Amino acid sequence: MRDRPHPIQDLLDGPVAVVNVGLAEFARSLEGLGVAAVQVDWRPPAGGDRRMIELLDRLGA
Repeated sequence: MRDRPHPIQDLLDGPVAVVNVGLAEFARSLEGLGVAAVQVDWRPPAGGDRRMIELLDRLGA
C-alpha cells in the first residue's frame, strides 16, 4: 500500500503546460483557453529529403 500518490499524479494535479511541435494553431487554441503553450518551429532536416539527410549525416561524422 502506498502512502503517497503515484508521482504522475503530481504532474496531473498541477497546471498544464504544453510544448507544441506542429500546427501553430493548436498552440494558439490552447493559449486561448488559458493554457501555457510554447510553439516550436521544427522542420525535418533537409526538408525530409533522405539523400540530403544521408549526406549531412556523413558530413557530421
